[in-house]
Amino acid sequence: MNLDDIYRETILDHNQAPRYFGHLAHPTQVVGMLNPTCGDQIQLELLVHDGVIEDIRFSGQGCSISMASASMLMEAVIGRPVSEALDLAKNFKLFVTGGTSSVALGDLESLHGVSQFPSRVKCATLAHNALEKAFAEPQESP
Repeated sequence: MNLDDIYRETILDHNQAPRYFGHLAHPTQVVGMLNPTCGDQIQLELLVHDGVIEDIRFSGQGCSISMASASMLMEAVIGRPVSEALDLAKNFKLFVTGGTSSVALGDLESLHGVSQFPSRVKCATLAHNALEKAFAEPQESP
């Protein structure tokens, strides 16, 4: 089995059995995003206390790349300080546009091939953009 096969299996696994898919009972932040190019949509629900993402869920619909990427992101940021989660999102976006990440991306590295398909970069970064949006805007109570 070569590395590309392993990457494909990781993406398929996260798409078919997404981690942290669903809703939180009492999120502190809720943010949604839409990729108007293809119609993928995502909603993130976060439970943040003292600057740490204590719990997170996502819901929505989209292609296998956007759903797998969202699942991988949820796994990567739960339990992390917001600043680390935002740094990871920024580095992932750099990585899938052909740059180099300065942080370990874990399963997200399986999406390395997306950089060869600019139209798919928006799919892979949808959840990451939503995470950044969640902390860029003042939040109303959900």
